[in-house]
Amino acid sequence: MQFARINDVTIHYQVIGAPADRPVIVFINSLGTDFRIWRDVVVRLAGDYAVVLYDKRGHGLSDVGQLPSSIEDHATDLAGLLDLLSVKDAVILGLSVGGLIAQSLHQRRPDLVRALILSNTAHKIGTAESWNARIAAVEKDGIASIVDAIMERWFTPAFRRPENTAYSGYCNMLTRQPVGGYIAACEAIRDADLTQAAKSIAVPTLCIVGDQDGSTPPDLVLSTARLIPGARYEVIPDCAHIPCVEQPEALTAIMRAFLTSLPPGESSP
Repeated sequence: MQFARINDVTIHYQVIGAPADRPVIVFINSLGTDFRIWRDVVVRLAGDYAVVLYDKRGHGLSDVGQLPSSIEDHATDLAGLLDLLSVKDAVILGLSVGGLIAQSLHQRRPDLVRALILSNTAHKIGTAESWNARIAAVEKDGIASIVDAIMERWFTPAFRRPENTAYSGYCNMLTRQPVGGYIAACEAIRDADLTQAAKSIAVPTLCIVGDQDGSTPPDLVLSTARLIPGARYEVIPDCAHIPCVEQPEALTAIMRAFLTSLPPGESSP
């Protein structure tokens, strides 16, 4: 396991190398998960691309850090990690809250961003009322009290079958996140509005959504794609909010088509 001290926060990360002429893809995971959600995509890309994975603050094996924290704080953490690793000109793939962090990173440190893949995310996610209700429920009864409602947004009914062992595992992943880190991330999402930042994105961008996404529905993701100059938009069938888990093969195919269309950039570290 690899750890770094970034902005006074211990960050858990992993680097998978590739030949020096290959691009770097940086993966940012969603709310209530850690970077293990990317496994089935990474194994399909490893060797062809260098990979950087990390647990954002408050998730996985990373510190919760000082509270409250904002999307900008998360973006600053990622910038610090990439600077430490001497990564520049990377393809940044953000899922859900990870997509907000990716947009903020582009806004703050465009030198780090060669292209964006915004998966199941938007320029603004949810309302203050919806996030406050979730925060109150977690403060009162813990993350376990919201698991069923969250899983209905994350995965299709076909994935949520009781006999699907993986489904039980992802329920465990959610409930075992630090409560303080989860609440802080909910607050950060609630307070984030990247509408103007989206309009200013100046790198190739791909927006992806599952056709059954209950957290960032297709219409919302499409509205974000329309804000971003020249953005592409793709819908994955039979998929909800976490395509890297539910439809990794389809997600990887869409990513590869986008990645091969990019102009040459700097090589991997």
